[in-house]
Amino acid sequence: MNKFHITDLFLYRWRFVIGYSLIAISLIVALIIAGLYLPGGISNQEMQSVVKSNLLNITNLNSADVINLPYHLLQHACITLFGVSIFTIKLPSIILAFFSAIGIILILKRWFKPSVGVLASLVAITTGQFLFIAQDGTSNILYLFWSVCLLFLATQIAYQKKLKWLYVIGLCISIALSLYTPLSVYLLIAFGIVILLHPHLRYIIKRIPLKPLIFGVVLVVALITPLVIALIKTPNLGLTLLGMPSHLPNLSANLKSLGAEYFGFNKPGGLTLMTPFFELGSMLLIAIGVFNVIKTRITAKNYVIVSWVVCLIPLMILNPNLTSITFLPLVLLLATGLNTLLSYWYRLFPNNPYARIGGLIPLMILVTVLVFSGASRFINGYKYDPSIVSNFSNDLNIIPKNTKNLVVSNSELAFYEFVTEHSKLYAVSAMPISDNFLATRKSNQNFSGYEIKQIITSSSNNDSDRFYLYTKIAK
Repeated sequence: MNKFHITDLFLYRWRFVIGYSLIAISLIVALIIAGLYLPGGISNQEMQSVVKSNLLNITNLNSADVINLPYHLLQHACITLFGVSIFTIKLPSIILAFFSAIGIILILKRWFKPSVGVLASLVAITTGQFLFIAQDGTSNILYLFWSVCLLFLATQIAYQKKLKWLYVIGLCISIALSLYTPLSVYLLIAFGIVILLHPHLRYIIKRIPLKPLIFGVVLVVALITPLVIALIKTPNLGLTLLGMPSHLPNLSANLKSLGAEYFGFNKPGGLTLMTPFFELGSMLLIAIGVFNVIKTRITAKNYVIVSWVVCLIPLMILNPNLTSITFLPLVLLLATGLNTLLSYWYRLFPNNPYARIGGLIPLMILVTVLVFSGASRFINGYKYDPSIVSNFSNDLNIIPKNTKNLVVSNSELAFYEFVTEHSKLYAVSAMPISDNFLATRKSNQNFSGYEIKQIITSSSNNDSDRFYLYTKIAK
């Protein structure tokens, strides 16, 4: 009888191809669902982001315009090219989320064993946190995108011999553009600390080619010139970029908020962002990862994670609403936890193929549960949770096509003027300017000389009366 070899199994030989194919399918499906169907509307923050992008004048930047400038340029370009709709407002975030997901997959593949990389990638791209920021039409996606870009390019410089000059220039460009996003400087500080402390990283830095490094430095200086000018004009802008609040916050309230965002498993919820940050199973894996990182902190990877988290902890206490910036380090800790479990099991049964396969079954069940529960929680939460759904509006999709005059409140005026500037379908005003007009819910009042002809509603259970169609009373 021939001896059984696990490597003869078809599923074993093609396991990574199957795994990364599942990741690709999951990513595409997740972004389609998040971008087109859930939450199915836009929040007030997204409206404000669109207005800022629309008012952007690259030839005459105000100091406040430089905050998250790359994102607003991309959003302005998407709307200019494809028109105004809920999807195009979210399109910049979807694009950046796609590249962020690819970067996360490549980082995990480089940092960990392929099996761990596949499992951790599946969990990461199906979490409610990732799916939310992937469709959120605000600059919050940049907290993840720049983290991924900087870490991926730094990793490639450390490991790749070919085309190293290209990665060096790419890293310099990413460093310069990331400085326009608040808190990004702390990741650079964490990298700097790790380079100073770890001898292997100092060795890698010394071997970087000089010419691309000089060219990269010149690019950095050129790209951050508008930012430097803005900081000279408005020094207080530096506090915003550093994430410093304008007044001393209530630290106890912030700690309570952080506790709910990361450990509120008994009372999930949220407003626009669903809490808790990760599911209970994922947080347990992260806890194992934290233990392993502390235990084996001598490696360069663990140095990066530890210094990064240490830099972020005081910032999160001051700004508990910026949890998106912790996504990547938490994913790395989750992958470390998975790697610890697999390594421990393999050490118990180094030569028994049946035991090795048997040990993977409960781990696969755990990952499958995390993937489906994360996606299900996102879908159901943004579809049925009243505290969350009410913060998103799909009004743009239900405005009648024959509308000629849209009456809005003062708080809505800037957004709808932007919409009509691009669509040119109707006139926007704060008061009626025609015999028949459509009034938003916020602007609805007793208009003298007019009567309500029709009420246009949404599918929401609460606040479903979205527009009122008025017609002039015949004399």
